[in-house]
Amino acid sequence: MRRTSFSDMPCSVARSLDLIGEWWTLLIVREAFFGTRHFGEFQKRLGVAPNVLTQRLMRLVEGGVLTVPSSSQSGRALEYRLTDKGRDLFPVIIALLQWGDKHEPPEGGPPLRVVDRASGEDIEAMRPRSRTGQVLGPRDVRLVPLAVRPSAEKEKPHPDTPGAAKPPQVAS
Repeated sequence: MRRTSFSDMPCSVARSLDLIGEWWTLLIVREAFFGTRHFGEFQKRLGVAPNVLTQRLMRLVEGGVLTVPSSSQSGRALEYRLTDKGRDLFPVIIALLQWGDKHEPPEGGPPLRVVDRASGEDIEAMRPRSRTGQVLGPRDVRLVPLAVRPSAEKEKPHPDTPGAAKPPQVAS
């Protein structure tokens, strides 16, 4: 089954999912954060088919999330390392882990804790915050367009865009 590419969409979430939205991709990134570097290690830790792993690793390298600092004479990568772009996914991985621990834990509870290396204390939940540190929820923020794109007249504005028509409220 071919998936639709989101790379031409103006939405940052859609464009991000185009690169990192496949199931195995974020698990590969998770493993890279935990120190996995070699193809065989990724395969063993994830149980992913070699062809799928090859495709996902290639896509992450092409997308600038992973880099291959060294290769063998046969052209096979000796190791994969996170780039700055890849390391910027750390809050995403932690937020998914925390969400899963809260809403989809395995029987018996979460399998691990994320702790501050220096203090040994659990880290706080990942939450959007204002510049002053106040925790923000969906009702505390709004989307503000930065520029009008040439194709904007063809697109429907996001419902939270100032001046956009609001969808009717459904009574419950």
